[in-house]
Amino acid sequence: MGQMIEIKRPDGKPVQGYLADGGKAAPGVVVIQEWWGLNDQIRGVADRLAQAGFSALVPDLYRGKSTVEAEEAHHLMTGLDFGDAASQDVRGAVQALKARGCAKVGVTGYCMGGALTVLALTTVPEADAGVVWYGYPPLEFVDASKIKVPVLAHWALQDQAFAIDGVDKLEAKLEEAKVAYQGQRYLAHHGFANETAQGPRRIPITQYDAAWAQVAWDRTMRFFGHQLG
Repeated sequence: MGQMIEIKRPDGKPVQGYLADGGKAAPGVVVIQEWWGLNDQIRGVADRLAQAGFSALVPDLYRGKSTVEAEEAHHLMTGLDFGDAASQDVRGAVQALKARGCAKVGVTGYCMGGALTVLALTTVPEADAGVVWYGYPPLEFVDASKIKVPVLAHWALQDQAFAIDGVDKLEAKLEEAKVAYQGQRYLAHHGFANETAQGPRRIPITQYDAAWAQVAWDRTMRFFGHQLG
C-alpha cells in the first residue's frame, strides 16, 4: 500500500521512510518503530492509519536493518542515538508530512518508539499531539516543561520492560509541567497491541491482547481525530 521515500533531516542528512498516504488534506502521523526495526508489522500500523484517513510516515531509524531476534534487536537499539533519532529523524519526518500538505501532524510509537515519542515531544516543535504506547525513556532525559501539545498514553500494568512505577514518576512530571495528558492503563503485558507478539515467535515478556489492542486503537483514533482533524 505504501512506498519508501527520502526524508531530509533538519541537519540536511537524508533518511528513508515508509509512507502510507491517506490522501489529499489528510492529517499526518509519524509512527516510530519498535526495537525490531522497520518491519512488516510497523508498516501495517502505517497502512491502518492511512485506511483511517491519516497520512502515516515511519522513519527508518536503523537505516535498513531489522530483525526477529531479541538479542539482535537489543544490539540495534543499544546502538541507536536516541537524542539524534528524536530531534533529527522524527523531526524530519514531521516536517516532511507538513511539507506534503498535512496541516497537523501527530507522533506515535510503540515500545522503544514509545520512549522516542516522549523524547520527540520535547524536541520537535512542529508536532501537534502524541500517543505513547508502553515505553518511556530514562526520566532524567524528559524535560516535561517542553511538551506543549496534548498527549495520550497506553500503559500495561503487567509490563516487565517498562515498570508501572516508572509510569507513575513520568506522569508526576507531566502533571507538574501541566501537560494536557491522559494516561490509560490496561491489565495486559508489554507489546499487547502488537499482533505478532503471540505464538512461538514471541519473547516471554510480550503478549498480544486483541481486546485491549482494539480499545487502545479506538481511543487513539478518537484522540488523533480530535487533535489533528
